[in-house]
Amino acid sequence: MAEELVLDTAIRDWVLIPLSIVMVLIGILRYFVSKLMRTTQSPDAKIIKEGQVVIRARNLRAAAGFIPLKAFRVRKVYYTNEENGLLHVPKGQAQNPQAQMFSDPNMAMDMMKKNLSMIIPQTLTFAWVNFFFSGFVAAKIPFPLTQRFRSMLQNGIDLSTVDVSYVSSRSWYFLNLFGLRGLFSLILGEENATDDTQRMMQMSGFGFDPSKSLGAEKDGLDIVQHDWVLPKFEQRAQAVLRKRLSS
Repeated sequence: MAEELVLDTAIRDWVLIPLSIVMVLIGILRYFVSKLMRTTQSPDAKIIKEGQVVIRARNLRAAAGFIPLKAFRVRKVYYTNEENGLLHVPKGQAQNPQAQMFSDPNMAMDMMKKNLSMIIPQTLTFAWVNFFFSGFVAAKIPFPLTQRFRSMLQNGIDLSTVDVSYVSSRSWYFLNLFGLRGLFSLILGEENATDDTQRMMQMSGFGFDPSKSLGAEKDGLDIVQHDWVLPKFEQRAQAVLRKRLSS
């Protein structure tokens, strides 16, 4: 049977609350440090043009039913023509994101700065938590959990008799590390640099390939079936008027 524990209020005052405050302050400090380390680059005109083309083609695909069939076909050929269409990317001109990163030293340096601004603070913080707060039972979740959550919530506590709803100090650190995104969005705004989950995903990638977006939008525009909705609006209006007159 799981053992019930009585948590000392000193653990709340000297472990739980300080650890949470330190994690929030480190996240805010890391945001401003990464903002200072970020290099300002002039936007590439070609990338901006390709992004605008994708947006215009997406709007055409979404509002295809509000223009006549002839007008839709003209616009579709303008975007998807195999010779000079705006969405057509020749095979030899497709960009390789990895080659683009290695050819641009500023991009590689920015990626290194972003990774360092995440790895160094979190390594130091984890060493601090592991040295001072290792082995503490910091909190208790107010609802029952299954045994699958034990390894996630009781990291650093090797006691199988303790109930799963108790959270160790090390696990509380990881919960704050990956669970403060909403709080940072409220404090720093939506475009903040403290999302560690997104950063860990970005560490495995090398860049963005605009040719894939153009090709995907071209394929989506090719399969669109035109259905003009304006005549249907007239029929629906006539049906509503007849219903009102008959009543």
